[in-house]
Amino acid sequence: MSPWASSLLRIALVAALLSGCAGGAPEQPRETVPELPEDEPAEPVSTTTSGQDREGEPPQFDSVADKVDYYISRLSDRDFVDTYGGEEHPRPWYIAAERLGQIGEPAIPALASRLDTSDEYELMLVLYALMLASQDPALMDATGGDYVKLGTVLDPRYNDENRAIALDWWQRHRWRWQ
Repeated sequence: MSPWASSLLRIALVAALLSGCAGGAPEQPRETVPELPEDEPAEPVSTTTSGQDREGEPPQFDSVADKVDYYISRLSDRDFVDTYGGEEHPRPWYIAAERLGQIGEPAIPALASRLDTSDEYELMLVLYALMLASQDPALMDATGGDYVKLGTVLDPRYNDENRAIALDWWQRHRWRWQ
């Protein structure tokens, strides 16, 4: 056997050993959630909503205000969620809150008007959506980087603390929408 062929054989043998062919069944790859840039939300993979498309959005809206009104009306709907992260690591995707957060500044007055809701689930999502919406790039420029900075999100045990933070932010900036 030539030295070149011998080297190739050794490389192939090492590669086979490293890939797990020499002992036992290969380990199954673990499902991972890919890292996305901050401005790109993870896509939900399965839905628990009914009568809506996968993203929970009706076919069309006449205006941004209609879109905001629609998602505000769905914040308290506990079935208006998708799941992402696969079967091993399922995580809820709160459709209404995520969409309102993506809408950004135009959603803020409607979200602020819901800060007095007595529904702890809805309040949790209002606070989360307000945190996301207040990070609208144009609004961040206008506020000098001030946004609703919540500690623990999506946990109703922190609603009172987070509501106080959100109300404080709203007091500083509500003049922008009056």
